Amino acid sequence: MFSSVKAYEDQQYASLKKHCFQSKTLFEDPLFPATDQSLFFQANRIGHVTWKRPKELCDDPHLFVNGISAHDLHQGQLGNCWFVAACSSLASREPFWDKVIPDWKEQEWDKGKGDSYAGIFHFRFWRFGQWLDVVIDDRLPTINNQLVYCHSKDRNEFWSALVEKAYAKLNGCYEALDGGNTADALVDFTGGVSEPIELLEGKFAQEEEARNHLFDRVLKVHNRGGLISCSIRATSQADMEARLDCGLVKGHAYAVTDVRRVRLGHGLLAFFKSEKLSMIRMRNPWGEKEWNGPWSDSSEEWQKVSKSERERLGVTVEDDGEFWMDFEDFCKHFTDLILCRLINTSLLSIHKTWEEQVVRGSWQLSDDPLKNRSGGCLNHKATFLQNPQYMFDVKKVVDEVLVCLHQKDQRVRAKEGKGENLAIGFDIHQVELNRKYRMHLSQQKVGGSVYINSRSVFLRKELKEGRYVIIPTTFDPGLQGEFLLRVFTDVPSDCKELTLDEPPHTCWTGMCGYPSLVTQVHVVRADGLQAQDSDGASDPYVVMSCEGHKVRSPVHKDTLSPDFNVKGVFYRKKANGTIHIEIYNRNIVSDSFLGQVTLTSKPNEPQEVRTLHLRDKGNRQNDDLPGTVTVKLLTSNVLTNI
Repeated sequence: MFSSVKAYEDQQYASLKKHCFQSKTLFEDPLFPATDQSLFFQANRIGHVTWKRPKELCDDPHLFVNGISAHDLHQGQLGNCWFVAACSSLASREPFWDKVIPDWKEQEWDKGKGDSYAGIFHFRFWRFGQWLDVVIDDRLPTINNQLVYCHSKDRNEFWSALVEKAYAKLNGCYEALDGGNTADALVDFTGGVSEPIELLEGKFAQEEEARNHLFDRVLKVHNRGGLISCSIRATSQADMEARLDCGLVKGHAYAVTDVRRVRLGHGLLAFFKSEKLSMIRMRNPWGEKEWNGPWSDSSEEWQKVSKSERERLGVTVEDDGEFWMDFEDFCKHFTDLILCRLINTSLLSIHKTWEEQVVRGSWQLSDDPLKNRSGGCLNHKATFLQNPQYMFDVKKVVDEVLVCLHQKDQRVRAKEGKGENLAIGFDIHQVELNRKYRMHLSQQKVGGSVYINSRSVFLRKELKEGRYVIIPTTFDPGLQGEFLLRVFTDVPSDCKELTLDEPPHTCWTGMCGYPSLVTQVHVVRADGLQAQDSDGASDPYVVMSCEGHKVRSPVHKDTLSPDFNVKGVFYRKKANGTIHIEIYNRNIVSDSFLGQVTLTSKPNEPQEVRTLHLRDKGNRQNDDLPGTVTVKLLTSNVLTNI
């Protein structure tokens, strides 16, 4: 899904370029014309704009001059530092910009082949699960022969201005880029997953252990090719782009261009010295105005580092917008950090790989509660479980799970007055090990995202082995929209939507019977089990069975009092049928039986906790099989109640 490329608005770059050659004309994009409608939502705010091609602005235009670099970029007369900061990060990663700027050698101006120029370019961005190929002409907005918006420091370098134009087209117009989220641009450039981190909430400035752990994460993302951005949150409109005494700017996106552990000292002493400083380098998209505190370009702290180390770090004493900070100072001054991972799903990688599951869905409104799929967040208890539900399995004892929920970006609809994203989020519930029908009663919530009107929300969570249900929702009920859900685990999670409310009726139902009861069996724990292993413990697991159906729990290692906390759900045809709970010890050759209990339950009886003595298979009390098991049962004669 994520490797395919779709022509945006069905404009095929190759065929359009061929037509230009055949007709001996330069391309003029009818879908993004050189008029004010491509610049603004409504009225012109900057005065008369003249659209010019690069060849009208200089004699020797190029996409790149001396390669591509974060220093190429300078923000113009548009509040899109978030986009320019993302471009700065993009410039430092060849695999990414090579994807965004495809066939760049073929697109480059060639003075030796004057007939190869057709005034047409194309760029690629990831949107809602697919790479889109966006075609543009190279007419750029200028005032007084100067580019109005993003531009390079070299007058004859145009990659940044052209990428910005393609991105503006994708979003409706240039003004649509005035204010935005760096995380969105990073995802658009990579198809990755962005994780926002609130530095104040994590208390990283005060707690050294937490700060060191965060630095390790940031370093790992950087070393594995991820893109990183940061900012200082503005608390009011007056705070936006206000420069602090330390040189940093509020409400302004910075690109993180390097993360290092820097060795202190000189000569052989530095080589053998174990002391290293955690450092982070950033760039202001303005191309000027830098941090002026410790480890700024000309600060005396750099005397603690050898000349060779400074050269390796690329330390320069000039106001180019790029600067280093100690990570502790970084955590004191910055409030928000964005880590954009390119999730590695390659089987041939030496680094950690992920199994990715992708599902598409929508929030849809219906008067029928069983068909409604727009129930709002958990605050709306009566309708919450009417939302779409997606089941997945964690198959390791403990696994780190990444979940990302995307909605279709509404920025392109800003001209219609409908540019606001929905406030979205999701909850994760641990459910019965054998659940395959929709939930109709809330179960144990084990995690969830924030709710925000962002294009995507993210959660990273360690989950124990078991079955889970993700419920993506809008904050308020009754709202409609499309979404994309991505789940990453270490082993395949088999993520899929739960669509049925209860077992389906078939042609055999009348002959074989149809379930009239549904029972949830919750085995809480066991105590006082008999030791079976040489180390005086056991590796117990529990098996629940009813009417020929069985559910087996994960194994608990080295314990005689396991906290099972596992559930099974059984759709029963016999009102007086029994439920068996058996406990075994896991062995390499043959598992050994530890004890069992047999239960009955009546419809709609109150849920209660039962602590029962284990028995042998003959159902007799056996002194050689001591122990108890604690169980909860919930039975209903209305199938959609559980």
